[in-house]
Amino acid sequence: MTTTITNSATGPSGVDQRLTSSGARNINTRHDQIAPGEIAIGVVIGRASEYFDFFVYAIASVLVFPSVFFPHESALDGTLYAFAIFALAFIARPFGTVAFMEIQRRFSREVKLTAALLLLGVSTVGMAFLPAYSDLGAASIVLLALLRIGQGVALGGSWDGLPSLLALNAPKNRRGWYAMLGQLGAPVGFVVAAGLFSYMLATLSSADFLDWGWRYPFYVAFAINVVALFARLRLVSTPEYSRLLDERELEPTNVVELAQSQGSNILIGALAALASYALFHLVTVFPLSWIKLYSNRSISDFLVLQMVGAGLAAVGIVVSGLIADRHGRRRTLGALAALIAVFSGFVPTLMDGGDLGQNIFILVGFLLLGLSYGQAAGAVTANFHAKFRYTGAALTSDLAWLVGAGFAPLVALGLSAHFGLGYVSLYLLSGAVGSLAALSLNRALEIH
Repeated sequence: MTTTITNSATGPSGVDQRLTSSGARNINTRHDQIAPGEIAIGVVIGRASEYFDFFVYAIASVLVFPSVFFPHESALDGTLYAFAIFALAFIARPFGTVAFMEIQRRFSREVKLTAALLLLGVSTVGMAFLPAYSDLGAASIVLLALLRIGQGVALGGSWDGLPSLLALNAPKNRRGWYAMLGQLGAPVGFVVAAGLFSYMLATLSSADFLDWGWRYPFYVAFAINVVALFARLRLVSTPEYSRLLDERELEPTNVVELAQSQGSNILIGALAALASYALFHLVTVFPLSWIKLYSNRSISDFLVLQMVGAGLAAVGIVVSGLIADRHGRRRTLGALAALIAVFSGFVPTLMDGGDLGQNIFILVGFLLLGLSYGQAAGAVTANFHAKFRYTGAALTSDLAWLVGAGFAPLVALGLSAHFGLGYVSLYLLSGAVGSLAALSLNRALEIH
């Protein structure tokens, strides 16, 4: 792989206009090759920081926000309201993708990424400064909702094309392996977020935790975002990275044209990993809320259990790469969707089975999550026409999160509280059925 510039990319003076389109591209400029492994590192760093922000908010939605922002409601209703605000980011995310794609088209990839991550950091750290309902009344809830929308817009805008680039540049017989690397950001982000909350719950009084202790993870999230921003810019700003993106035609495209030309691929892609995305919140956020509301277990200890589960998920993600390279991504996703369907039938028994049953639910659920989630990202990259891959992959991911995960905590807790845990089984089962139906229509996912 070389860094030769062709005449089609140069202006009358012979200067590469892709390199002069933005001064930011000269930051940390390098002229050496970028290997798939280096791209993978950029993906892991970026995703880990985003997931940390994600889980800090998710855990606070259970442990903090019902008491701080909805003290006038019952514990259940306060949690449901918090979950409703939690879902706003997933609704806002596709709009953020569209808006920031336009920023990239008008300015540069670096400007877009910097603006998106700064918005994410400001929205996250802003929550740390929010007054409680007792101090500001309903305005505090409005501010929380606006900052949550800001997080969603920023997450949509933070799409850097690295997952698609990684999928397209990985060795043909190792695509499953490279596809799973970026997914490791999820368990890493969860472990760090859960660890912080577990430590504070174990060392602070309940009053101190609800007064000021819960705010510290949001400060940490801002610091991590700054580090991740520079790490990603170091890669994104290189001429070689830009050349690779140009070669693969990974550039923003018109959304209307994308929907008209590739609408079926977007829909199938969003549903293909539906089982994985539905399970995502049913083993992280939902059980935490159920334990807090209906169990006497120590929340700090339960978070530690979930951290162990996240470790199993990380192992499952790595194993998924090996399985996918051997049997194909479509078969892997289909087999895991079937296993998740079977697992859904045991939700009531395990969650109502005391500490042992709940432990099994968490550990097995996280392992299944890792095995399925490891191949959930970028599964439809090959489906898109080259010119639509960049924007298509971003919107497919946004819609997968919205349909599969955005409302999962709200729906699962609401159904289980009012109708029983059996309805959580049906919810998870519907996700598995949706995945199997989409995969049956999409044989292009097969990587062999």
